[in-house]
Amino acid sequence: MTAAWWYVDNHYDIDNSSSKEEDIEYFESEQLNLVVVRAATNNFSDENKLGEGGFGEVFKGTLQDGKEIAVKRLSQNSSQGFHELKNELVLAAKLKHRNLVELLGVCLQDEKLIIYEYMPNRSLDTFLLDPGRRQQLEWSKRFVIICGIARGLLYLHEESRMKVIHRDLKPSNVLLDADMNPKISEFGIARAFHRDQSRDITRRPVGTLGYMSPEYAYWGHVSSKSDMFSFGVIVLEMVTGRRNNSAYDSEIDSVSVLSHVWDKWRTGSTSDVVDPLLAESGYPETEVVNCIEVGLLCVQENPSDRPDASAVVLMLSSPTSTSDDRRAPSRPAFAFSSGFTAAASGGPTAGSWSSDSVLIGDQQRSTATVSENEVSISELQPR
Repeated sequence: MTAAWWYVDNHYDIDNSSSKEEDIEYFESEQLNLVVVRAATNNFSDENKLGEGGFGEVFKGTLQDGKEIAVKRLSQNSSQGFHELKNELVLAAKLKHRNLVELLGVCLQDEKLIIYEYMPNRSLDTFLLDPGRRQQLEWSKRFVIICGIARGLLYLHEESRMKVIHRDLKPSNVLLDADMNPKISEFGIARAFHRDQSRDITRRPVGTLGYMSPEYAYWGHVSSKSDMFSFGVIVLEMVTGRRNNSAYDSEIDSVSVLSHVWDKWRTGSTSDVVDPLLAESGYPETEVVNCIEVGLLCVQENPSDRPDASAVVLMLSSPTSTSDDRRAPSRPAFAFSSGFTAAASGGPTAGSWSSDSVLIGDQQRSTATVSENEVSISELQPR
């Protein structure tokens, strides 16, 4: 049976939660169909498996002409609901930028398959988590990745036809091509705004611990500044070589990565936070300090104090600028020691969260669904 392929209707309203599967139009594809995809992936063999998550599995495929593809195969019990699937397809089809992963096709009959361009260097987190692979990331490559993510966010927030908030920006959702250029992926829980809309409130925040901004995690406030918070965390992780959703030193009761960077920046000891692997290959101190300051500016607790994507791109392109040329960062959100609790700070902190935490603030109750292992969480409520 020939697979049916989804047709993008330019009049489709991304915020229309009443849309149903039968509302989608289909067309036949001679280049990509279920038979072709099965052959390309060797019938979804384990040897071609790239990874898996709550949605299902991802496989590498090679077409007859030699073109490599990545196939996301949704499981029948996938936590990725139909609305989320359609959300990802609409956005991925309409958004075109060199720092976004390109959608090639999708099958919604017999199997639910999404076909993307293949990223040979996998995701950014595979480098950050592995000291051996991280050693391959000399500073010049890290800086290119940071700038590429910033340009991708600039397109999403300001330059595309739709103003799009990603809502789950993290290293595992940043893929790297053969030249180590970054491409943002996974738009299943992204939210499209009208051009005159600056923020929204969701009843059920979803995301990953360590990358969610406080106003989004606590109260469900969604804006471009929540994405900028996630970006700031990634920048500081790139500089330090450490994950933010764990203590800076797991052997002792140490401070978080954000706290450590903040304390060292205040005392002028930023060289102490730089990934030791970078010291072996060398790095331009001015450029690294500039990235640290950009990262700290993006993770400030007050959303209005965070720069937008256009300002970040400008700051990254001017590494000679110093704190004298811009507002100095304030204390980051979630700056605490690993033993810090909500009672000690007068409010909830990431250190006291669990996967079923109920976060309360401003007389508004919001249950945050979070991921502790960087597998994307699905939001099945209408957006």
